[in-house]
Amino acid sequence: MSTAPLAGLKILSLAEQFPGPYATMLLSDMGAEVIMIERPGIGDPARQFPPLFRALNRGKRSVALDLKSADGLAQFRTLAQTADVIVEGFRPGKLAALGAGFEDIRKINSSLVYVSISGYGQDGPYRDRAGHDLSYEGVGGLLADQAETGLPGPLPTVPLADIGAALFAAIAILSAVISSQRTGQGRYVDVSMSDAVVSMLTAFLVPAANGTPLGEFIAEPAYGVFTCKDGKLMTLSIAHEDWFWKPFCEVIGKPERAGLKGRDRVAQKDTLREEIAAVLVSKTRADWGALFDEAGVPWGPLNSLVETLDDPHVRARQLLRTMTQEGGKTETFLVQPLKFDDFDSEISGLPPEIGADNESIFAGGSD
Repeated sequence: MSTAPLAGLKILSLAEQFPGPYATMLLSDMGAEVIMIERPGIGDPARQFPPLFRALNRGKRSVALDLKSADGLAQFRTLAQTADVIVEGFRPGKLAALGAGFEDIRKINSSLVYVSISGYGQDGPYRDRAGHDLSYEGVGGLLADQAETGLPGPLPTVPLADIGAALFAAIAILSAVISSQRTGQGRYVDVSMSDAVVSMLTAFLVPAANGTPLGEFIAEPAYGVFTCKDGKLMTLSIAHEDWFWKPFCEVIGKPERAGLKGRDRVAQKDTLREEIAAVLVSKTRADWGALFDEAGVPWGPLNSLVETLDDPHVRARQLLRTMTQEGGKTETFLVQPLKFDDFDSEISGLPPEIGADNESIFAGGSD
């Protein structure tokens, strides 16, 4: 097995909660050493929710430092001298006020990459506004359907602003590290959660900006969730492809509908969706799945979280890893999803206790 892609990369993380921890977890799985800088006795606020904290912070190390104290700041600066990356998630300007901002750190480590993750970014009228994922989704347009109807709907269950910012932060780190290695000069990167949402909606916002229709494939009658005979739910994802629609119609016994083109299907979407629903409820999900697979029709089971963990494809992709704690208790985690031809992601350790690595790291050990 080859060396991990990011072996030797040292990241100091002062980013708490979700985006920063998820971003650095992905990089840790690829070999980066991630040292969390936590507040003494308190740590990451996500520690109040152990399942969340443990999911995002396994394989990392923890150092407890009070950056408001002279000693704590000095210790942080010592660590920064040999780090490749700093990731922070405080309100804009907070670390700079403590003497730990980018301009302060670059004086002692000119090649260091410094990434700030915040709700609205380091400038703009919302810069200092407090918020969480839902607010960033609202500003970014992710809840546009509710804005257009004027009616509040169900809250999103997946924090897409957090996840999007984490992925952009990981891209920022890797891009800036490559630049730093090439030029010897570090970079500062401003990652905004609301910006991440806006970017993820590129395929919708660009048409809106140019006065053209948005996402008609969503209105396709065979793009949605349907109930089968056994009560199980399945997804159909025929977006705008006639070559999927035709065999689908043959399989469900509606050959007279096979010639409908995309715009015709959208125009008749309500009627067609009712017809499809009436047919799909006549067979079990497994029966339909076998028929659709044979015909090359895009579909999938609508899994619960437990079903996802036991899905044969998820299992085959080897995304799950089980680790044994002291006393023999096992705990299952997920690894980052990139598949390298000569490297298999592994989890280097369980989530650390607050300050678990102060002694080893400040004694000079970082392996």
